[in-house]
Order: sequence, then C-alpha cells, then structure tokens
Amino acid sequence: MKQSVLTRYRVMAYVTGVMLVLLTLGVIGKYLLHISGADGFTRVVAIAHGWLYVVYLVLAFDLGSKAKWPFGKLLWVLLAGTIPTAAFFVERKVTRELAPLVAGAAEPVNA
Repeated sequence: MKQSVLTRYRVMAYVTGVMLVLLTLGVIGKYLLHISGADGFTRVVAIAHGWLYVVYLVLAFDLGSKAKWPFGKLLWVLLAGTIPTAAFFVERKVTRELAPLVAGAAEPVNA
C-alpha cells in the first residue's frame, strides 16, 4: 500500500472530524443557547461537512479495499465521520495498524 493512500485518508479524517465538531457546536449554539447568528454558521458548516464527508467516504473506502478490511471494520471507519470526535480516534487506530504495511511497501527491492 502506498503512503499517499493513508495520508489522504488521514487528512480527510481530521477535516471531517473538525467540521463535525464545529457543526455540533453550532447546533448547540442554535438550539440550546439560542445564539443569534448560529443559524447561518450551522447551515454553512453543515453543507461543508456534507460534501467533505462524501470525499471522506470515497477515500476511506479506497483505503479499506486496499487494506482488505472485513465489512464490519470498513463500516465502522465509514461511520466514524458521523460521530463527533470518533474520526480522530479511529484515524489514530487505523494509522497504527497500517503503518507497518506502508513501511514494508516503501522498502526497495534488491534483486
């Protein structure tokens, strides 16, 4: 597996995670704290998170198919972008798991 596949996934996991945390804060501000202006912020962040989550899904699926994950694990990684802060923890676990595969692929072959 190439390093770029893992790097793309990691970047989108962080971006998706940050956007979801911002969206959660916006929803709290809008509905619980009744902050004026939270409506526009929440709308913009929700749209951005929605589109970025689609990119995250594609890149996570690509990573999972190359890593040959079982369906349950792939589903958990895909859903991590919908649970606030889960993307950060899942990304870290995935990176630790796949680091040896990426490092092994980067070694030159002596023939």
